[in-house]
Amino acid sequence: MSYDVIFFDADDTLYDYAQSEAHALAESFREAKLEMSEQLTGSYRAINQQLWREYEQGAIDLALLRSERFARLIAENSLTIGWTAEEFSLAYLRYLGEGSFLIDGAVQICRELLAGGHRLAVITNGIKEVQLSRIGRSELADAFEHIIVSEDAGIQKPNPAIFDFAFAKLNLTGSRNALIVGDSLTSDMQGGINAGIDTCWYNPLGKPNTTSVKPKYEIRHLSELRSIVGLG
Repeated sequence: MSYDVIFFDADDTLYDYAQSEAHALAESFREAKLEMSEQLTGSYRAINQQLWREYEQGAIDLALLRSERFARLIAENSLTIGWTAEEFSLAYLRYLGEGSFLIDGAVQICRELLAGGHRLAVITNGIKEVQLSRIGRSELADAFEHIIVSEDAGIQKPNPAIFDFAFAKLNLTGSRNALIVGDSLTSDMQGGINAGIDTCWYNPLGKPNTTSVKPKYEIRHLSELRSIVGLG
């Protein structure tokens, strides 16, 4: 099927969030004069993932999430640090914004889609200044008509209102012949279903789908989008 508009999630769909996170943690820990360890990074990731789930569910706002993850990290690991949680957050976000590591095949598929006449946009629940910095530093800086961030929309995926916000930005009316590509079943895929558009689950590790969310397509590599959207 041919789609007029392709919406991409950013993190772990086009951009390698794990690499960006590792860079930001290493640099912010270095600046804070804290020794990195697997225990600390594992603790941070568990805290961070839980808080992002709460944000997705509307249980916490983004302003609190930014610093709360570091407040919990400091408390749970009894860290002695000369920074407040907010100061730790500011350093981390500065370094996170430097991490514009792209997923394998992201540049090629986006260029092919553009050459094929498709319109591209990003819909992300990420932090605005971080996402704009990462995308702006990358080879895909000029690929998207709009970068829709939940902070601007005032709502996050999977709420369909963020898609309505995106449709308005792109002046989409009528059939809204669009596809959302993303790695999250509960955010990207459920959001697309809620908005009434087709969904493509990017699942590079072949994880089993144990949820009730049923995406229309599932791919392991971004190049598989070519056949889905009619590029051959």
